[in-house]
Amino acid sequence: MAATVRRQRPRRLACWALMTVLLADLLALSDTLAVMSVDLGSESMKVAIVKPGVPMEIVLNKESRRKTPVTVTLKENERFFGDSAASMAIKNPKATLRYFQHLLGKQENNPHVALYKARFPEHELGFDPQRQTVYFQISPQLQFSPEEVLSMLLNYSRSLAEDFAEQPIKDAVITVPAFFNQAERRAVLQAARMAGLKVLQLINDNTATALSYGVFRRKDINSTAQNIMFYDMGSGSTVCTIVTYQTVKTKDAGIQPQLQIRGVGFDRTLGGLEMELRLREHLARLFNEQRKGQRAKDVRENPRAMAKLLREANRLKTVLSANADHMAQIEGLMDDVDFKAKVTRAEFEELCADLFERVPGPVQQALQSAEMKLDEIEQVILVGGATRVPKVQEVLLKAVGKEELGKNINADEAAAMGAVYQAAALSKAFKVKPFVVRDAVIYPILVEFTREVEEETGVRSLKHNKRVLFSRMGPYPQRKVITFNRYSHDFNFHINYGDLGFLGPEDLRVFGSQNLTTVKLKGVGESFKKYPDYESKGIKAHFNLDESGVLSLDRVESVFETLVEDSPEEESTLTKLGNTISSLFGGGSTPDTKENGTDTVQEEEEGPAEGSKDEPGEQAELKEEAEAPAEDTSSPPPPEAKGAAAPEGEKAAEKDGGDKPEAQKPSEKREAGSEGAPPAPEEEKKQKPARKQRMVEEIGVELVVLDLPDLPEDQLARSAQKLQDLTLRDLQKQEREKAANSLEAFIFETQDKLYQPEYQEVSTEEQREDISGKLSATSTWLEDEGFGATTAMLKEKLAELRKLCHGLFFRVEERKKWPERLSALDNLLNHSSMFLKGARLIPEMDQIFTEVEMTTLEKIINETWAWKNTTVAEQAKLPATEKPVLLSKDIEAKMAALDREVQYLLNKAKFAKPRPRPRDKNGTRAEAPLNASTSDQSEKVIPPPGQTEDTKPIPEPEKETAGPEAADSEPLELGGPAAESEQKEHPEQPTGQKRTLKNDEL
Repeated sequence: MAATVRRQRPRRLACWALMTVLLADLLALSDTLAVMSVDLGSESMKVAIVKPGVPMEIVLNKESRRKTPVTVTLKENERFFGDSAASMAIKNPKATLRYFQHLLGKQENNPHVALYKARFPEHELGFDPQRQTVYFQISPQLQFSPEEVLSMLLNYSRSLAEDFAEQPIKDAVITVPAFFNQAERRAVLQAARMAGLKVLQLINDNTATALSYGVFRRKDINSTAQNIMFYDMGSGSTVCTIVTYQTVKTKDAGIQPQLQIRGVGFDRTLGGLEMELRLREHLARLFNEQRKGQRAKDVRENPRAMAKLLREANRLKTVLSANADHMAQIEGLMDDVDFKAKVTRAEFEELCADLFERVPGPVQQALQSAEMKLDEIEQVILVGGATRVPKVQEVLLKAVGKEELGKNINADEAAAMGAVYQAAALSKAFKVKPFVVRDAVIYPILVEFTREVEEETGVRSLKHNKRVLFSRMGPYPQRKVITFNRYSHDFNFHINYGDLGFLGPEDLRVFGSQNLTTVKLKGVGESFKKYPDYESKGIKAHFNLDESGVLSLDRVESVFETLVEDSPEEESTLTKLGNTISSLFGGGSTPDTKENGTDTVQEEEEGPAEGSKDEPGEQAELKEEAEAPAEDTSSPPPPEAKGAAAPEGEKAAEKDGGDKPEAQKPSEKREAGSEGAPPAPEEEKKQKPARKQRMVEEIGVELVVLDLPDLPEDQLARSAQKLQDLTLRDLQKQEREKAANSLEAFIFETQDKLYQPEYQEVSTEEQREDISGKLSATSTWLEDEGFGATTAMLKEKLAELRKLCHGLFFRVEERKKWPERLSALDNLLNHSSMFLKGARLIPEMDQIFTEVEMTTLEKIINETWAWKNTTVAEQAKLPATEKPVLLSKDIEAKMAALDREVQYLLNKAKFAKPRPRPRDKNGTRAEAPLNASTSDQSEKVIPPPGQTEDTKPIPEPEKETAGPEAADSEPLELGGPAAESEQKEHPEQPTGQKRTLKNDEL
């Protein structure tokens, strides 16, 4: 019995663990049912949502537009976003921030910072000595980092999505340019964290566009690879991507479509903004020439004038895409002087000639990284707003050598739709059709470390080693493990970018630091002292390049192994528990495979890419991790687990020395682990082989970030609190404005109503003068002191005025309702009287209503008639200025009481069973009454053969007596509950009449 209980405990524990996981999933599912995506462009952003009943939809902003400018205006007491902020750019250009994403993840000495200052000299950029970054100095009291400004914009986008979805939203997928490095991606994640958003994934905008294209063309994807090139020229940059579509076989979902990023090329500064800046400079030069003899100031020194010129340049670029020339004109450009000049498309193309020469560059980069030729590309598709410029299309068409360029995709919304599809796939609240996405690593990442080697006898030297961790254009997300075999003490290693030779000199300067992190390990020597009798299997560092393309070091472990005797008694409970939990959870530590995510790469070993001439025993082992095994120090490893795979030299040494234990043989493992085998003889027990026991010791890790330090936790908390305070201030301001508008609207509407005939009829002259005086006084107060009034004061004033006017409004509303309510009451009384008259005409043999029921209905009809006539007469005697006695709510109550009694009788008639008819002398049934249905007349029960039909009539139920007890109990059966109880007692009663009686059909 005890053994049985012990066998059940592992199952019980596993079931409890499974229930815990399911409950956690349900709680997470109930937390939010809508997800959003934010396509964060340089000039504008698009927000999309998915919620139950709304599959994929672009969110409209407050101006009912599908595209919102990425612009923020920050003033002392208020903030503006989107179109409101864009309109403030001319009035207050210093406080209006645009294109601030170009400063994310960049230090003060970055060339892009200097370029931003040259483009927008009106902004004052401060220097942060702690992180070596810049921030916006709006005023001495207002300063914000680019991450904080982006956080405000993300919070605003969430508010738009929540208003559109009518429910709170926390989960989001955000698009970023494909060329963003680790520092820039971490900056976006920090901004989202400040805004309180849970980022499901940072998806590259080119990948999101490719996903949107594939999702809507799923039927066209087959096992034959299709290579599509997407050329995306936006406002700030240009990215060219080569994508391969084909169907693949997945483990869980069978054959599904897949997109794989094969090649990527980009130009960080080639876009529509640079064209607009060239046009702005051209217009400024024309304006200065027109005022050359007037000794006027240079228009470039006036920020407001330059903001007007930039807006006009944007409009001019759009118009010239469809017209050969256009007239640029600005009223009151500077010093109340108007500007007007004609610009042709030829002049525009001449201004941007060097930009158009850079159009083929990303195409060549993408082809080189994909190792493909133009002949292998089936179609080139245009994405982004700047691709609408005719010259860009002309140069690109010549560069790719195709007959035409594809324009069969929404150039503005494709990325947002692809991102929101990915958000739905990653969310637990939705089930979407699987679409496998295999993104590619743009910048390779490697590990560097230094180790002492013995070249000659007694001569030791330091050797520098490099191992590629994530290769260029390799797929992600993926996990990898690197094993250091020759260390028995604390040491350091470095994580850096790999070969960036594909970047030009200018791009390398913009890229920033090529060193990512220095990892300092602590506790390696102590782990060796803790397990002196164990064999070391190396120091294992587990790396993870997640779905957002952000690298992290999950953990570092020191792994040891030894040979131990197999103990069946010791194994019985622990092994069963481990096997049971593993069977329930599919292996326990295997990460969930996302249907719309990148499939995990199978485990394999790679040879070193750099420094491969080391001795075999000195090479650090690198392997991809298909699973992240949670190694248990107390349970034996799985039979086929490779453990810490040693280098080739060590493997060879193990084979020669015969140190490999026989326990690794699968047949012997099965014999040792079988529970139902009969007891072996004593000699076999002695020969039973030992098994390996693995011990794992966690190693302390200290990370030194070298590219761009993240915001400290305390500073991050302060920034988040500062943004929450600003949001709360904006909400309070909106509430105050709403209260002021409501008060002002009430004053104007009431003053107008006092002169309407229907209000004058029910009020005296004194009453109207009193109300008008109070309204005028409140209006004067609102004009003089209303600007400094609080929300509570405004609401209090509004409540006082409503209380004063309540009687007047009540009398008018009641008089409006009287005709409709009285007409409905008259109709109900007439119908009820006709119903009662018809019920009394039913023959006694067929009567289904009792006398008490009909008497009660007659009493209610008479009482209602009397109340109506009396109340109407009393109301006619009262003056119109007095409180009425005829109230609409009383009329509705009388109608409800009468209708309830009528409905009760109708329901009783509906479920009444017809009484049986006596038979005549010839054995036939008496003739049916005229009001009986044809179905009742035709129905007859045919007795079985050999039996005669019973001719005795069915006895009728006893009639209710009219004694005292019956008189006391009868009225209890007239209400609604009595009808319900009668229906419950006889639920099987068929319908006794041809059709259901209705109150309005009598």
